[in-house]
Amino acid sequence: MSSFVRNEYVVRAIRPDDWERVKELRLDSLRDPVAHLAFLETYENAVAKPDSFWQDRAVTSGEGSTTARQFIAETADGSWAGSVTVLLEEAGSKDWAGFAVERRQGHVVGVFVRPEHRGNGLIESLFQAGVSWAWERAAERVRLFVHEDNARAQGAYRKMGFAPSGLVVSFSKDEAEQELEFVLERPV
Repeated sequence: MSSFVRNEYVVRAIRPDDWERVKELRLDSLRDPVAHLAFLETYENAVAKPDSFWQDRAVTSGEGSTTARQFIAETADGSWAGSVTVLLEEAGSKDWAGFAVERRQGHVVGVFVRPEHRGNGLIESLFQAGVSWAWERAAERVRLFVHEDNARAQGAYRKMGFAPSGLVVSFSKDEAEQELEFVLERPV
Protein backbone atom coordinates (compact mmCIF):
# COMPACT_ATOMS: atom_id res chain seq x y z
CA MET A 1 0.00 0.00 0.00
CA SER A 2 1.46 3.31 -0.97
CA SER A 3 1.47 6.23 1.43
CA PHE A 4 -0.47 9.44 0.87
CA VAL A 5 1.45 12.70 1.38
CA ARG A 6 -0.26 15.97 2.26
CA ASN A 7 1.98 18.93 2.93
CA GLU A 8 4.06 17.97 5.95
CA TYR A 9 2.30 14.63 6.63
CA VAL A 10 2.78 11.10 5.42
CA VAL A 11 -0.33 8.95 5.83
CA ARG A 12 0.50 5.27 6.12
CA ALA A 13 -0.76 2.01 7.57
CA ILE A 14 0.56 1.14 10.99
CA ARG A 15 3.10 -1.66 11.37
CA PRO A 16 3.10 -4.35 14.07
CA ASP A 17 6.15 -2.77 15.72
CA ASP A 18 4.20 0.51 16.11
CA TRP A 19 2.10 -0.94 18.96
CA GLU A 20 3.46 1.39 21.68
CA ARG A 21 2.67 4.42 19.54
CA VAL A 22 -0.78 3.01 18.71
CA LYS A 23 -1.41 2.77 22.46
CA GLU A 24 -0.08 6.29 23.09
CA LEU A 25 -2.23 7.88 20.37
CA ARG A 26 -5.36 6.04 21.54
CA LEU A 27 -4.82 7.13 25.14
CA ASP A 28 -4.25 10.71 24.00
CA SER A 29 -7.46 10.59 21.95
CA LEU A 30 -9.42 9.41 24.99
CA ARG A 31 -8.18 12.42 26.98
CA ASP A 32 -9.48 14.85 24.35
CA PRO A 33 -12.24 17.16 25.67
CA VAL A 34 -14.80 15.72 23.22
CA ALA A 35 -13.81 12.08 23.72
CA HIS A 36 -17.09 11.38 25.52
CA LEU A 37 -18.88 12.20 22.25
CA ALA A 38 -16.40 10.60 19.89
CA PHE A 39 -15.49 7.27 21.49
CA LEU A 40 -17.35 4.44 23.18
CA GLU A 41 -14.30 3.55 25.27
CA THR A 42 -13.00 5.46 28.29
CA TYR A 43 -9.42 6.37 29.09
CA GLU A 44 -9.64 4.34 32.31
CA ASN A 45 -10.64 1.17 30.44
CA ALA A 46 -8.01 1.62 27.73
CA VAL A 47 -5.09 2.38 30.03
CA ALA A 48 -5.83 -0.77 32.05
CA LYS A 49 -5.38 -3.05 29.01
CA PRO A 50 -2.18 -5.13 28.93
CA ASP A 51 0.55 -4.55 26.36
CA SER A 52 -0.51 -7.79 24.64
CA PHE A 53 -3.82 -6.12 23.72
CA TRP A 54 -2.00 -3.25 21.96
CA GLN A 55 0.46 -5.61 20.28
CA ASP A 56 -2.42 -7.68 18.91
CA ARG A 57 -4.24 -4.55 17.78
CA ALA A 58 -1.18 -3.40 15.81
CA VAL A 59 -0.95 -6.80 14.12
CA THR A 60 -4.65 -7.19 13.31
CA SER A 61 -5.07 -3.67 11.93
CA GLY A 62 -1.61 -3.07 10.50
CA GLU A 63 0.09 -3.58 7.15
CA GLY A 64 -0.91 -6.90 5.67
CA SER A 65 -4.21 -7.26 7.52
CA THR A 66 -7.12 -8.03 5.21
CA THR A 67 -9.94 -7.30 7.69
CA ALA A 68 -8.90 -4.00 9.28
CA ARG A 69 -6.42 -1.24 8.63
CA GLN A 70 -5.35 1.65 10.83
CA PHE A 71 -3.84 4.64 9.09
CA ILE A 72 -1.81 7.30 10.84
CA ALA A 73 -0.59 10.72 9.76
CA GLU A 74 3.09 11.10 10.56
CA THR A 75 4.81 14.49 10.65
CA ALA A 76 8.31 15.24 9.38
CA ASP A 77 9.67 14.88 12.93
CA GLY A 78 8.08 11.43 13.26
CA SER A 79 5.24 12.36 15.59
CA TRP A 80 1.73 11.09 14.92
CA ALA A 81 -0.85 13.78 14.20
CA GLY A 82 -3.94 11.61 13.76
CA SER A 83 -5.47 8.28 12.91
CA VAL A 84 -8.38 6.53 11.18
CA THR A 85 -9.19 2.82 11.31
CA VAL A 86 -11.36 0.97 8.78
CA LEU A 87 -12.89 -2.42 9.58
CA LEU A 88 -14.08 -4.59 6.71
CA GLU A 89 -17.54 -6.03 7.40
CA GLU A 90 -18.87 -8.96 5.36
CA ALA A 91 -22.45 -9.29 4.14
CA GLY A 92 -24.39 -11.79 6.20
CA SER A 93 -22.30 -11.25 9.33
CA LYS A 94 -22.97 -9.16 12.41
CA ASP A 95 -20.98 -6.02 13.12
CA TRP A 96 -19.16 -5.31 16.39
CA ALA A 97 -22.38 -3.94 17.92
CA GLY A 98 -24.46 -6.98 16.93
CA PHE A 99 -26.26 -5.43 13.96
CA ALA A 100 -26.75 -7.44 10.75
CA VAL A 101 -24.41 -6.44 7.92
CA GLU A 102 -26.35 -6.38 4.65
CA ARG A 103 -23.46 -5.86 2.24
CA ARG A 104 -19.67 -5.81 2.15
CA GLN A 105 -18.67 -2.49 3.66
CA GLY A 106 -15.95 -0.55 5.38
CA HIS A 107 -16.67 0.74 8.86
CA VAL A 108 -14.62 3.75 9.99
CA VAL A 109 -13.78 3.86 13.70
CA GLY A 110 -11.25 5.54 15.96
CA VAL A 111 -11.10 8.86 14.09
CA PHE A 112 -8.77 11.29 15.86
CA VAL A 113 -6.67 14.28 14.89
CA ARG A 114 -4.60 16.05 17.53
CA PRO A 115 -6.00 19.56 18.23
CA GLU A 116 -2.95 21.36 16.84
CA HIS A 117 -3.39 19.56 13.49
CA ARG A 118 -7.13 20.17 13.05
CA GLY A 119 -8.67 22.38 10.39
CA ASN A 120 -5.93 21.98 7.78
CA GLY A 121 -7.33 19.13 5.67
CA LEU A 122 -5.45 16.32 7.39
CA ILE A 123 -8.68 14.46 8.14
CA GLU A 124 -9.39 14.26 4.40
CA SER A 125 -6.00 12.64 3.77
CA LEU A 126 -6.60 10.07 6.49
CA PHE A 127 -10.05 9.29 5.09
CA GLN A 128 -8.68 9.11 1.55
CA ALA A 129 -6.31 6.36 2.66
CA GLY A 130 -8.97 4.47 4.60
CA VAL A 131 -11.73 4.73 2.02
CA SER A 132 -9.34 3.79 -0.82
CA TRP A 133 -8.32 0.70 1.16
CA ALA A 134 -12.00 -0.29 1.54
CA TRP A 135 -12.70 0.25 -2.19
CA GLU A 136 -9.65 -1.90 -3.06
CA ARG A 137 -11.30 -4.69 -1.06
CA ALA A 138 -14.58 -4.43 -2.99
CA ALA A 139 -16.56 -2.64 -0.27
CA GLU A 140 -19.89 -1.42 -1.61
CA ARG A 141 -19.99 1.47 0.85
CA VAL A 142 -18.15 2.90 3.83
CA ARG A 143 -19.97 3.86 7.00
CA LEU A 144 -19.34 5.38 10.39
CA PHE A 145 -21.30 6.37 13.45
CA VAL A 146 -21.16 9.87 14.91
CA HIS A 147 -22.75 11.24 18.08
CA GLU A 148 -25.78 13.41 17.39
CA ASP A 149 -24.19 16.29 19.34
CA ASN A 150 -20.80 16.11 17.59
CA ALA A 151 -21.51 18.84 15.02
CA ARG A 152 -17.83 19.39 14.15
CA ALA A 153 -17.34 15.74 13.19
CA GLN A 154 -20.63 15.63 11.28
CA GLY A 155 -19.52 18.67 9.29
CA ALA A 156 -16.18 17.09 8.43
CA TYR A 157 -17.85 13.85 7.31
CA ARG A 158 -20.38 15.70 5.15
CA LYS A 159 -17.56 17.67 3.53
CA MET A 160 -15.97 14.35 2.51
CA GLY A 161 -19.21 13.12 0.92
CA PHE A 162 -20.70 11.07 3.76
CA ALA A 163 -24.43 11.49 4.35
CA PRO A 164 -26.81 10.35 7.10
CA SER A 165 -28.43 7.03 6.22
CA GLY A 166 -31.36 7.52 8.58
CA LEU A 167 -30.17 4.77 10.94
CA VAL A 168 -30.04 6.05 14.53
CA VAL A 169 -28.74 3.83 17.34
CA SER A 170 -27.81 4.09 20.97
CA PHE A 171 -24.48 2.57 21.99
CA SER A 172 -24.40 3.97 25.50
CA LYS A 173 -26.21 3.13 28.72
CA ASP A 174 -28.07 6.43 28.34
CA GLU A 175 -30.72 5.64 25.73
CA ALA A 176 -31.21 9.38 25.18
CA GLU A 177 -27.78 9.66 23.55
CA GLN A 178 -27.96 8.73 19.89
CA GLU A 179 -25.38 7.87 17.25
CA LEU A 180 -26.14 8.63 13.61
CA GLU A 181 -24.93 6.37 10.81
CA PHE A 182 -23.25 8.27 7.97
CA VAL A 183 -22.46 6.47 4.71
CA LEU A 184 -20.41 6.99 1.59
CA GLU A 185 -21.56 4.90 -1.37
CA ARG A 186 -18.98 3.40 -3.70
CA PRO A 187 -18.61 5.54 -6.84
CA VAL A 188 -20.02 3.93 -9.98
